[in-house]
Amino acid sequence: MIATDNESTRKRAAEVIAAGGVIGFKTDTFYGLGADPLNRIAVQKIRTVKGREEAKPILLLISDQREVDRFIQRKSQIFNRIAKAHWPGPLTLIGLARHELPNELTAGSGTIGVRLPRDQRVRDLVRVCGGALTATSANPSGYPPARSANEVATYFGNALDLIIDSGQVTVDEPSTVLDLSDEEPRMIREGMIKRIQLGI
Repeated sequence: MIATDNESTRKRAAEVIAAGGVIGFKTDTFYGLGADPLNRIAVQKIRTVKGREEAKPILLLISDQREVDRFIQRKSQIFNRIAKAHWPGPLTLIGLARHELPNELTAGSGTIGVRLPRDQRVRDLVRVCGGALTATSANPSGYPPARSANEVATYFGNALDLIIDSGQVTVDEPSTVLDLSDEEPRMIREGMIKRIQLGI
C-alpha cells in the first residue's frame, strides 16, 4: 500500500518496523527498502524480495552520528575525519561491524556500511523508526533503483508492508561508498561525492 509522506504515515511506518515489517521509502538518493537492522527475519525478508546475493552486506541509514557506535565497533581517525567533513551527506562509510550484528545484515563480511543523510526528513523518519534503518535500493537484483513510490510498487507489489510516497527522486547518482575497515581507505563506489573531495 502506498501512503503519502506525513506524520501519520511515519507513525505507521514506525509500527511496521517495530513489528518486523519492511517499508519502501525515499532515502537521500533513491528509494530504498527499510527494516530494523537487528531483526534477522526482517532483514532476510529484504534479501528474499530483492533476490539479493547472500554475499552482499546491506547498508544502513542512521538518524544521528551517535548511532554509529551501535553498529561499528571501532572508528579509526580517518573515519572520524571523513565523517566530520562529509556527514550529513551522500557518503556511505564502511567499518568493522560489531560482533552482535546478524549475519543476515553483514553477509558474514565482518563489516557494515552506514550513512547519515543530509535530508532532514529522511533523518526524522529513521529516528522515529528507532534510529537506524536498512536502506538497500528498492529494486530486484539486476534492475535499476526505483525513483518513485509507484516504481517501488511495480517492483514489489504486496511484498512490502508499506510504501511511503515522498515524491520523485531528483538525483542521478547514488551515494559514494568508502571502505574504512582496514588501514588503507578503499573506494567501493564513486557516486555523488568524488574521490578528490575525500582527499584519499
